[in-house]
Amino acid sequence: MERAVLIYNPSSGKISAASRLHDIIKHLLEVGFEILPYPTTGPGDAQKKAAQAAKEFKNIIAVGGDGTLHEIVNGLGENMERINLGIIPAGTSNDFARALDIPTDIEGAVKVIGRKKIKKVDVGMLNDRYFINVAGGGNLTNISYEVPRKLKTYLGQLAYYAKSLEELPKLRPFKVHIKTPELTIYEDIMLFLTANSRTAGGFELLAPKASFSDGLLDLIVVKKLTIAEFISLAAICLSGEHINHPKVIYIQTSKVEVTSSEKVSLNTDGEYAGNLPCFIKILPKKLNIFIS
Repeated sequence: MERAVLIYNPSSGKISAASRLHDIIKHLLEVGFEILPYPTTGPGDAQKKAAQAAKEFKNIIAVGGDGTLHEIVNGLGENMERINLGIIPAGTSNDFARALDIPTDIEGAVKVIGRKKIKKVDVGMLNDRYFINVAGGGNLTNISYEVPRKLKTYLGQLAYYAKSLEELPKLRPFKVHIKTPELTIYEDIMLFLTANSRTAGGFELLAPKASFSDGLLDLIVVKKLTIAEFISLAAICLSGEHINHPKVIYIQTSKVEVTSSEKVSLNTDGEYAGNLPCFIKILPKKLNIFIS
């Protein structure tokens, strides 16, 4: 029997993780894990609990969404490479779990963990923050952390769509200087994103060429657009065809530097991460994940 810490967000997702805690622990015991539950009490607490758990445990299991995972990875910090991380998706947005093909039901996710098959995956870093899935800045990248937590709990993904519609009239381009080993951009843009997996923002193919184990970031830059053009572009994101749009730059790279004379907010895995400037890089095979 192996020991594991279970870090869970009681308010994550439409159905409270706390209400299913008994089932989660029962299924984990059945696949060979003795569980110590660590409930989170608010923003930043999963990070603190992960840092504490990493001192004495080898296995940590996260119950929550991308926000909970983001905090746990930042809590692990340099201990990341010696910890095995299991994921039981229970958030409003479970982009990273979907990219890893982890089932969204408890039994399915626990079976994945129970197989004890580990894959080393890449982790991104924006300034001093780790991210597992996506980092960026500009228009609409603020939505995930501006939607009230209660609204996300009751409406799920619809809360993000509603907030997006509210923000559309406020879209404004901003001038940036983006530098990678492959190219330099100096122009007005709407937003930029660096993705570690193909799935982000609820879009299955936002970065269709991305892989969490290729040692590369997928950089997406959306140039200056009208609101009508922006809506049209968003529609073709569903099929992944947006990367061929003339107003979109899409490349794979190992690092990105972004500066601007304007105040532009940043986002890592749906969490506020300060303002520009930023330096983003990929850390290959940094994190051990239980996969199917």
